[in-house]
Amino acid sequence: MLNGKIVLAFALIAGSSISSRGDEVLFKNGDRITGKVVSVAEGKMIIDSKLAGTITVDMAEVKTFTTDAPIAVRTKDGQRLNAPAATGGPGTIKLNTPAAAAAGQRTVPFDDLKYVNFSEAWTGSVVAGAMFTRGNSFSDQVNVALDLTRRTEQDRWIFGAAYNFGRQRSGGAGDSFTSTDNWFASGEYDYFLNPKLFVYGSLRYDHDRIADLDYRLTPSLGVGYQWLDAPDLKFATEAGIAYVVEHFDDDTSNDHLAAKLAYHVRKKFNESVELFHNLEYYPSLERFDDYLVITDAGVRATLTQKLFAEYKLEFRYDSTPAAGASRSDLRHLVGVGWKF
Repeated sequence: MLNGKIVLAFALIAGSSISSRGDEVLFKNGDRITGKVVSVAEGKMIIDSKLAGTITVDMAEVKTFTTDAPIAVRTKDGQRLNAPAATGGPGTIKLNTPAAAAAGQRTVPFDDLKYVNFSEAWTGSVVAGAMFTRGNSFSDQVNVALDLTRRTEQDRWIFGAAYNFGRQRSGGAGDSFTSTDNWFASGEYDYFLNPKLFVYGSLRYDHDRIADLDYRLTPSLGVGYQWLDAPDLKFATEAGIAYVVEHFDDDTSNDHLAAKLAYHVRKKFNESVELFHNLEYYPSLERFDDYLVITDAGVRATLTQKLFAEYKLEFRYDSTPAAGASRSDLRHLVGVGWKF
């Protein structure tokens, strides 16, 4: 009797391990990966594998896949399906949807898939860096930046903010002076008219104590185009109308109507290295020699699943700055970040 119970216990454990082995992706070359199918979008599948970590593969290389739990499928013709995926023929999966219960499993070709498990959660990162020196030089430098994004099938919210501060003095004596003190905050709302074309509204606020910039406010409206939105490559352009309001510490100001031309690109080479570059150009529509350029470029190197190191180059050019201030500012920023 006891032996029978032991055999039954082992059978239950074995059956449980088999049934909970996870999702499985079968490739055209015969390879298999088990783990969890995180999402499918723009011809790319993201898989969370216990052995290989999070990886991205081309759907063109996938033969079929299965999932233990229901997946949220959105087809290109607008249908929404929610069911576990079962093995289908090459380039297809089968779904046990309630609507198809009487007729059996429903076959969905990969060519009809728009999204699988489209996430509408907020994502973003926090980056911080610092340097302190004591001895022949005395300096304190800190920088912190935050970005937030939420994308739904219809719209997108984007927020960003950063603060840079530095002070220094020579040797152990003398008064310290502030060498860097600037911050900005920005927000943008994009409404997609189709999967690529969107209209947007944005607002940015800048302050730079060293450049004698009390504030710069740049609201803008326009249209954009999301040329690429794959997990490993994103590229978008924008064009619109902006109003630039600059107020300086000497109580002078510079306000004008301007155009806005911008692009944003992010390239992920592998699971460890990612490059990004953004540029915004505001040429005045009232004076040919009055324009503003805001741009950055950088690289992120993954340290753990959430932790990364970042180097970023920021450049600002204002052709009509405050009296006595430089037209350009160049900053090199190094920090450690946390993504969520």
